[in-house]
Amino acid sequence: MSYNILKIMKSQQTGKVTHVLLTDGLSQILDFKNLKKALKFTELLNENSDSGWIYQVRGDGKIINTQKENK
Repeated sequence: MSYNILKIMKSQQTGKVTHVLLTDGLSQILDFKNLKKALKFTELLNENSDSGWIYQVRGDGKIINTQKENK
């Protein structure tokens, strides 16, 4: 199974929520074969997000880890 990183952005002006899959340097959807690596990368992104965006791991069409959207 492969895993992707989902970025969840919420507009401060409109409150609209947008979901975006992260891409690699070649505009291909970023794909992880190892769940542990995907979770670690997502943790790093969430810790360093100064914009308030939330990152989650998606595998098999379902969210693997959940973060509270309190930002």
